Amino acid sequence: MLTWLCISLGVAFGTSVLPVMSVELFVIGLVTSEPWLPWIGVGAAAALGQVAGKLLYYLAARGSIELPSALHRTRKLRPPSPARERWQRRTKRLRGMLEAVRERCHRHPHWMITTYGISSVAGIPPYMATAVLAGMVRMRLPVFVVVGFLGRLVRFSALAAAPSVFASLLRV
Repeated sequence: MLTWLCISLGVAFGTSVLPVMSVELFVIGLVTSEPWLPWIGVGAAAALGQVAGKLLYYLAARGSIELPSALHRTRKLRPPSPARERWQRRTKRLRGMLEAVRERCHRHPHWMITTYGISSVAGIPPYMATAVLAGMVRMRLPVFVVVGFLGRLVRFSALAAAPSVFASLLRV
């Protein structure tokens, strides 16, 4: 049992840092193939891995850790191409909306906590984006960890319990 929980933690951390697969599908697949695993344990392991992985994004957005130089954007001093200018015009409204959200989060810290909490449970807005935004607006680290862990715990525990709940409902 401990092996599967450690694997769940590792997969959740890995998919949190580099999202190439869905940890939700992993959790459902794990509890479907190994129904004796405790759903709360799988949910807690996945939640801990997800929050630990997103903590790296939070700290990078906050400026507490430096990204490798390969990940930094380099600005070229040449004039923008016509395609780049079209792209700038198309995304001007979106960039303005993102800046407005960022400013609102600075003015109302509780609004950011609520948004981050909803995102950690529902995934809307995307959890990765709210983790980065939380770092940008300098949300306190304990609040980030606790709210994120509790929200992810609810999400992954519900997913882990879903197969057995549906199986018991269908046996009626």
